[in-house]
Amino acid sequence: MIPAVKNHPRSFEDNRYVYPVVSRRSRGISIGINMNPDKFCNFDCVYCQVDRTTSGIDPNIDILILESELRAMIDLYQSEQLQKHPNFEDTPPALLHLNDVALSGDGEPTICKNFTQVCECVNRVRREPGCPKFKLVLITNATGLHRPEVQRGLEFFSDKDEIWAKLDAGTDDYFQKIDRTGLKLEPILNNLLMEGRKRPVIIQSLFLEYQGQGPDDAEIRAYLDRLAWLQRQGCRVQLVQVYSIARPPAESAAKPLGKERLEAIAARVRALGLEAEVY
Repeated sequence: MIPAVKNHPRSFEDNRYVYPVVSRRSRGISIGINMNPDKFCNFDCVYCQVDRTTSGIDPNIDILILESELRAMIDLYQSEQLQKHPNFEDTPPALLHLNDVALSGDGEPTICKNFTQVCECVNRVRREPGCPKFKLVLITNATGLHRPEVQRGLEFFSDKDEIWAKLDAGTDDYFQKIDRTGLKLEPILNNLLMEGRKRPVIIQSLFLEYQGQGPDDAEIRAYLDRLAWLQRQGCRVQLVQVYSIARPPAESAAKPLGKERLEAIAARVRALGLEAEVY
């Protein structure tokens, strides 16, 4: 794996919110926006890579600062200075194109208080003459998709923009073991269904070994049943991303699941009639 993919810092020089990475799933440069600078999240995933031993900053995003950082990052990309940055050394040229601006960060982006303002800001910047074309991507655990603030923000998404929504489990027991939240799986599935009836969604499913064990066959069957239910109810699943840990997580007990196992899970997803990719 190339160094730029192994290393995904959510910081860049003196920026408060905006950071660039080379994303293996985007297959190019993804400009990230840290929607949770306070590091707050309603999940506590065993595979999370965020260092929560240090405190974050004000959770309210300053839109003027965000816009300034985003414009500067795009200018850096257009001048090709970003591609020459030490963070991207040894990166193949084919991966140095701008693919998207991703609403992500150190927590769950849909709980950001000014989610709508952020979406409007990004959309305004990309509509200006001379701005390079890019997708807007929301990377979410789907818990807040129903929030009015989020629904207003998603109105700024075009039909070419994407929602990447997490589904790591088929049963509540395994969901609590891996994603560690007081929330239940059913409301998340309902949010996926709600949004998937409006637009195609991409399901992102991370499988791993935790405390020496990967998900058993019963858990995978339950996960496949959830995907099948979403299909039957009218959720348009554009793609299922089957992947594992690529960078060191906060917990040493979380280990990558082997590629052979990931491929086997993806084959069963495809048997449902869905497209699946393994990372």
